[in-house]
Amino acid sequence: MPARITGLSTRLITVPLLRSWGVEAPENHVIVTELTTDDGGAGHGFSWTPTIGPHAVKALLDHDIAPFILGLEANPEIVWDQLWKRLHEAGGGGLTTIAMAGVDLALWDLKARQAGTSVTGLLGQRQESVEVYGSGVNLHYTLEQLVEQAQRWVAAGHNAVKIKVGKPELREDAERVAAVRQVIGPDRLLMIDANQRWDLAHTFRALDILGEYGLEWLEEPIRADDLWAYRRLRKHSPVPIALGENVHTIYRFRDFIEAEAVDIIQPNIVRVGGITPFRRIVELARANSIRVAPHLLPELSGQLALTLAEAVSVEDVEDASFQQLGILAGPSPIRIHNSRLTSSGLPGLGFDFSSTPHTAGPHAPEAAAPEHSAPESKGNRIEYSNS
Repeated sequence: MPARITGLSTRLITVPLLRSWGVEAPENHVIVTELTTDDGGAGHGFSWTPTIGPHAVKALLDHDIAPFILGLEANPEIVWDQLWKRLHEAGGGGLTTIAMAGVDLALWDLKARQAGTSVTGLLGQRQESVEVYGSGVNLHYTLEQLVEQAQRWVAAGHNAVKIKVGKPELREDAERVAAVRQVIGPDRLLMIDANQRWDLAHTFRALDILGEYGLEWLEEPIRADDLWAYRRLRKHSPVPIALGENVHTIYRFRDFIEAEAVDIIQPNIVRVGGITPFRRIVELARANSIRVAPHLLPELSGQLALTLAEAVSVEDVEDASFQQLGILAGPSPIRIHNSRLTSSGLPGLGFDFSSTPHTAGPHAPEAAAPEHSAPESKGNRIEYSNS
């Protein structure tokens, strides 16, 4: 008889970022999940959001998801499809799929642990290692701070980096892109991310100026919902267009791909609902010869990237990994060295979230240095909530 789900518990961790992502995002929220089965098994997962809705996600898990999944067979793909149908009335994606990730990840963790392997091993490792690119939420950095960050990326051995654009004046964006290009040299890849700050007309003006700096991609310049605008943009853009961190369902990814509106898709594994939908979205992209670059969460994205048939690059935002934020009780499930990511081979997902605050990772002293005071967080407070 297949194992059946007997319970789901959650707790919320709120942790300030070592390098603040700006006034709108000074901290991250992780909703830790534990799922139990009638054969004594336990799976550990999480949901995540940097800004909006951590309490709403936790409420969905506690009040709507937990009662519904009781008694279901502990099979991640079966549970995901049933749960998505159940929650669809509350929205096809967004808070619903973010909450669903907490269950899906816990089920994959359970399945891998019972098989005596990591999730990477369970799914089948196809890549010995994957490339990591240096990234930063740095639009609020001064030019000097941005240059210092680019210098750290070069020193760390990154062959590709990504910065934010979207200043009120295009001239300032050009100055910052030019400065970073000068630091990293002509051979490293440079990506820019406008985080939906522009309209179509401004995007074309920006490309006329910023495109001269040899950009690998332009990420999410326009509101993520505006398929019509992205279709026009990609048709005329000299720079590849990347998007997907704010696309939540396979149907919406299909819409962008079929409309020929995107060159690189960037699904966030938690925001799309977990490993189950992420793998389906990747296969959709592969069937249409569309590149994939997973969004954020290197400890999770990296493990999945190692299982993909096509090599992808993984995003590592400076000093923002779970290990560096100090919320892991044990070692990280991944290793990053010389801009290459490998698996640590820990059982399941390899996440053991701390139940009490502890010292953050090795970059914390540098992050707190006075010369970087503008972009830094207000402290290393970690809040835990089971309510």
